[in-house]
Amino acid sequence: MLHPTSGCASARSACCPCARCDLLVGLPGVHVEHVDRRDGLLVVTVSSPAAPAGCPSCGVVATGRGRRRRVLHDVPGATRVRIVWRQRVWRCDDEGCLRKTFTEQLPSLVARRGSITTRAIGWAIGQLRREHATIAGLARQLGTSWKTVWRAVEPELVKLAVDETRFENVTTLGVDEHIWHHVDPRKRGPKELTGMVDLTRDEHGKTRARLLDLVPGRSGKAYASWLGDRGDAFRKNVRVAALDPFAGYKTAIDDKLQDATAVLDAFHVVKLGTAAVDEVRRRVQQDTLGHRGRKGDPLYGIQTILRAGAENLTEKQRARLTAAIEADPAHDEVFVAWQCAQQLRSAYHQKDLAAGRRIAEQVVETFHTCPIPEIARLGRTLRRWRDAFVAYFTTGRANNGGTEAVNGIIELHRRLARGFRNRDNYRLRMLLAAGGLIP
Repeated sequence: MLHPTSGCASARSACCPCARCDLLVGLPGVHVEHVDRRDGLLVVTVSSPAAPAGCPSCGVVATGRGRRRRVLHDVPGATRVRIVWRQRVWRCDDEGCLRKTFTEQLPSLVARRGSITTRAIGWAIGQLRREHATIAGLARQLGTSWKTVWRAVEPELVKLAVDETRFENVTTLGVDEHIWHHVDPRKRGPKELTGMVDLTRDEHGKTRARLLDLVPGRSGKAYASWLGDRGDAFRKNVRVAALDPFAGYKTAIDDKLQDATAVLDAFHVVKLGTAAVDEVRRRVQQDTLGHRGRKGDPLYGIQTILRAGAENLTEKQRARLTAAIEADPAHDEVFVAWQCAQQLRSAYHQKDLAAGRRIAEQVVETFHTCPIPEIARLGRTLRRWRDAFVAYFTTGRANNGGTEAVNGIIELHRRLARGFRNRDNYRLRMLLAAGGLIP
């Protein structure tokens, strides 16, 4: 049991350097002198074992000159923890040495000028990475300020970020953009960032998406520059490059990843088909009634039904769809457009990839000839992206879904932090949260 006054593991005295205390506290390179609870804090006084020390400048054995108390923030438990390190002070006796005094350093305990223990920094990084913590929340738990926590954590994240080995063994690469702030770009720089994601499958065929980097801008130039910085070995190792239908990224892939197969993301292809149906519905609504959809209008009442898959409709929804289409002969255009979108969607739902590819090729060959202008435009778009569209069925269903999942993690952490003002801090935090940095 703990001593009622000192909290030490021994009831013999308030000062206990025993091995049981050292094991309990678990601080490397020091032994416990005293444990106390006061003012809602657990205060652990430690010191290093006695040993001779040489002067860092001349190497002459130094003479002890007392100690100084150094208060450190440690990993919190039920209460906050303070480590009081009785740091040894040494004096160099060599008269010719310019260094007169110096203090001992224990990097395993704390950095030279740090106030947070090494293990508390590791704990903080783990909380940021796995528990969706914020710097402000960690600062509250440690009983210190935001800046103190970030100044301790940032150097460790920078070391991980500059390590090029984290780019090894990437065979499938995804790319997407997102908005990282909503203020004047003249004050905070470009709103858009391009994110690169590792979509390589493991030995079981599952994708473990992880964020590789975030660079300013949403353009093919930004993506191409990042690919160029990675080197030939990285680029030659990438076999599949998934992307959204954005020509800038496709140009960068064609220029820098000549050996990779570009794959158009399935979600965005289906989204293009759904958008085309919605455009037809709005046009027919205006042509027949002369105004936007209102409650009671047949086409307005089925707008959500038109976005659903045919196999998911209930009997009641099918009846509403039939009634809306039969309300006016002009509504047949909407029904035909919906059937085209369902055909496009069905290509991705085939269990047999060969069957899905046949449907995809049929879509490419026929949609551009459709008399409905919105479907014809969709067909021309798919013809331009034909190779990347069909590649989904030749690469084992490669897609950009993992990239969208990483974007979801990024958005979550941006909301938790209530926004960021510094893009470098934003990049480091998101790399850690989305698996790009592994301590």
